[in-house]
Order: sequence, then C-alpha cells, then structure tokens
Amino acid sequence: MPKPEKDAPYTGFEQGPIRPPSEARSLLVRVTRNCPWNRCTFCPVYKGADFSLRPVGHVMADIDSVCGHLAEIFRLAQEPSGLTQDGVNGLMERLAPGERPAFAAAINWYTSGMESIFLQDANSLIIKPADLVAILRHLKERFPWVKRITSYARSHSVARISDEDLAAIGGAGLNRIHIGMESGSDAVLSKVKKGVTKAEQVKAGQKVKKAGIELSEYVMPGLGGREQSLENALETADALNLINPDFIRLRTLAVPSSTPLFAELSSGAFTQATEVEVAEEILLFLENLKVTGTVLASDHILNLFEDMEGVLPRDQPAMIATVRRFLALDPEIRTLYQVGRRIGVFRGLSDMKNPDAAARAKAMMERLSITPENVDETINRIMRSFV
Repeated sequence: MPKPEKDAPYTGFEQGPIRPPSEARSLLVRVTRNCPWNRCTFCPVYKGADFSLRPVGHVMADIDSVCGHLAEIFRLAQEPSGLTQDGVNGLMERLAPGERPAFAAAINWYTSGMESIFLQDANSLIIKPADLVAILRHLKERFPWVKRITSYARSHSVARISDEDLAAIGGAGLNRIHIGMESGSDAVLSKVKKGVTKAEQVKAGQKVKKAGIELSEYVMPGLGGREQSLENALETADALNLINPDFIRLRTLAVPSSTPLFAELSSGAFTQATEVEVAEEILLFLENLKVTGTVLASDHILNLFEDMEGVLPRDQPAMIATVRRFLALDPEIRTLYQVGRRIGVFRGLSDMKNPDAAARAKAMMERLSITPENVDETINRIMRSFV
C-alpha cells in the first residue's frame, strides 16, 4: 500500500471526481486520491490515475479551511441584509485564487444544509485506522452539528480491519459505508477483475453491521452478461441475505467505450444482456432476496425503474409486480417506455399515463426509427453517455 506523501507540500484544498447520488448535499473531504485497485473492467473512473494517500495534516488543513470560510459565511448571514449573492461574490473576490475552491465548497455545503460529509475518493478505509479516527474526530470538532459522515470502501479492505478498529472508526463518527458489491457471484467477480470474493464481500458486510455502522451495498444487474445473468441474480441475492445491509442500491450495467469491458464487448468475449433480460434478472433477484428492514433503491439514471424504492420485505411484492408488469407489456409499448425512460421523460411505468411525456417518447422513437428489434442498440448507446 502506498504511504502518505509526508514531505509533500500542502497545495490547497482538494476534492475528488465522484460521490454517491445520495451524498449530493454532502461536504466532500478528500482523504485519498483515486482508487487503490483500479482494475475493474466495467469502471471508467480513475483509469490512468495513480492512487495516493493524502497526509493527515493536509486533510485537516482542508477541513480547517472550510471551517474558516463557514465562519465568514455565518457572519455575513447575520448581517441585516442577510446572505446575498453580492455578499458572497464580495467574499470570493477578496480571496486568493488558491483559497477559492475551499470557499466554494463551504458555500455549497452551507446552502445544502450542512448535515452530511462524504470522505473521498474510492476507498478511504484503506488508510491506517488511527489516522481515519483522527480525521473523523477533527471533523466532529469543527462541525459538531453534522448528522452523517460516510465513505466508499472496498470489501477487500474492510474485511481486513479488526473488529476493534472498525468499532473505533464508527465511534469516532463514521455513520455509513458505501460498498460496491456489484455481484455475489465468484465467477462474475473474477471475470470483471473485481479483486474480491463472495466470501470476502459477506465478511466485510457483516463486520460493518457488527460495528454499528450503516451499510449501503451497490449491486449491478447485467454485470454477468447474458451467459451469467441467472448466477448473477441468485448469488448476489444470497450474499445480501447473509449480510442484511441497511441499503441496497441498484446500478444497472452500462459499458462506456473507455472501459476494458467495452473491448470485450466489441470482440464478442462479453455478450451484453438486453434490457428485457436485465429486467428478468432483476425480477429473479427480487424474488430471492430475504432481507429484513433493508431499503432498496433504484435511484440512478441507468436503472429502468428509477421510482422503485421501498423497505423489504414489506414493499417487495409491489417491486416484483412492477417488473412483471413491464415484462408483460406489448413489445411496442415496452419499447416506448424504454425510450421514454432513457430520454428522461419517464421515471416509472405510471409516467406513461402522462400524454405529453408519452408523445415525446413516441416522437423520439419515430425520429430515430426505433423498434422492438433495434431498441437495445440505441439504448446502450444512450446509456454509455450517462457514465
């Protein structure tokens, strides 16, 4: 594992490129840069970028910088005129260029309610537990009102953290860990070079739960392609049943041209499932989930049913019914929904009742000459632009 750049000079506030959709209103605090694994064939993020650990002092300097700017924002908000755009612009103009990114982060967080913090980049839990505890305590000291601090983590890393250290991390303020499980199938995990086994995924998830930290697991329908769709659904459901995470989030596979998986797709080594086949996989997955009190969310533009959300098992029958209803549609109507979903006028099947939205989807079908026979080619091209 790389060591922190202890002798590197502090060059100012940093933020990484991504965060979960659920952390859109969070302050982003960069603890590491990029991804320590960076070999997953389906992932376009961080490719060609070196992984590094930021010195703890640099992370704390970022935190202090945001805290200082917040103090100025609080002061301005208490003036008779309140917090105005002119006032914010005035504060920004008085800052040196190197201070402006931290100020921008502070004002964005202020206007977002200042309730949550997300630690970047892909695997903050790879750093020494004592260092992470120190960072978390510093965050709590500077922002004692914060309700939630979260981070991405790899199962491979979490599985190797002792129960005592993980409990200390949770006790210091880490409330939720986001893990990209993607699949519970060892065959699929190996094929996409995930660098982790089903057993490690289960072990890591159970350790997070034991530590009293909320766990959000991300799974990827379609990752096994056409050939391993059945196994992907069943093995992923089985792994999640053994973990019983707090959240399950669906992230349907898209294959952008910048990924190694696209080369496999182009060569014929990987056969991408159609949207109907992915829906059948999701149905099988839902039918085999046996978790309790878990929130399942389909909150991403890549997903066919973005409005699918609820608590399992209470809302499981309704979710299953949604997928079955889609599969039972006349092929022309089903294609209309697929197109409308991908151009953003539908979030769920009920949106087809909106005549304006349906007309826009129909017009797009006609303009691009989309039929049930060629819809997947067009849909895949659109989905690649979303990643």
